[in-house]
Amino acid sequence: MTEAIGIGPSMEEAVQAAIAQLNAPEGIEISTEVLSVEKKLLKGTQVKVRAYYEETEFSKAEQYIKTVLRHMGVQESTVLTMEEEDGVRFSLQCGDDDGYVIGRRGETLDSLQYLVRLVISRGRDDYRRVNVNVADYRETREQNLRDLANANAGKAKKFGRNMLMPPMSAYDRRTVHTVIQEIEGVSSHSVGEGSDRRVVVAPDEQYRKPDTRRSGGGGGFNNRDRGNSMQRNQRNANTRRFPGDRNDRAPRQPIDKTPTRAPRSDMNSSAGRYGKIEPRRADAEVNTEE
Repeated sequence: MTEAIGIGPSMEEAVQAAIAQLNAPEGIEISTEVLSVEKKLLKGTQVKVRAYYEETEFSKAEQYIKTVLRHMGVQESTVLTMEEEDGVRFSLQCGDDDGYVIGRRGETLDSLQYLVRLVISRGRDDYRRVNVNVADYRETREQNLRDLANANAGKAKKFGRNMLMPPMSAYDRRTVHTVIQEIEGVSSHSVGEGSDRRVVVAPDEQYRKPDTRRSGGGGGFNNRDRGNSMQRNQRNANTRRFPGDRNDRAPRQPIDKTPTRAPRSDMNSSAGRYGKIEPRRADAEVNTEE
């Protein structure tokens, strides 16, 4: 307990003097006690007041929370501390700023909870679990996570494959792992890094189905006798495919490249259209008769 004594000519002034000497943390509850009221002939009335406040194990954490909220711009806030068997729970009420303090997917609230845990753990050897809650957000979020975990566990067993859940904080992932451990036929593990880390719900071997997806080239609907593009191009280079052909009809006809007739030669006199043409000899006699 921390206390201070204030003296003044009136009750109000004595209380203010005691509180000023007490120098209590902002927002803490201060109690006052009147010690005496004396009336003196020359000095008039003199009032003596004692101001004090109780310091609990978590008082510093409460003041830290209020200080952080004030710097965040939250003007009105109340903190209710409840000590539990394995830790402590801080329930916050911030009026219209509840959603602002919670943040996106509870990220702001998780950060505040982490800082408060550091304040409480300072100078301690034992571990105390810390839970910071705003407007029963934790209970609502936990129920939603339980429903989501059960739904993904059912899908994992039904389809026989892994189910990838959305990115979550460490606090939410721990909740999901706890739920999955209670469900028979599935298990869970985490993948990813940082803010993208998420939970994978995997079916046991008795529920896992073989992968029937095609591997390699081709694929698609009604993909019969297609193969990859290299094999198809080489096959088409040596065969001719007629319009309307199907695999269950006549086979492809090979292209006959054998020539049907001998090639024409200009040196054969019988094959030429204008007869055999003899080349003119240079030493031939020229008829110059006119």
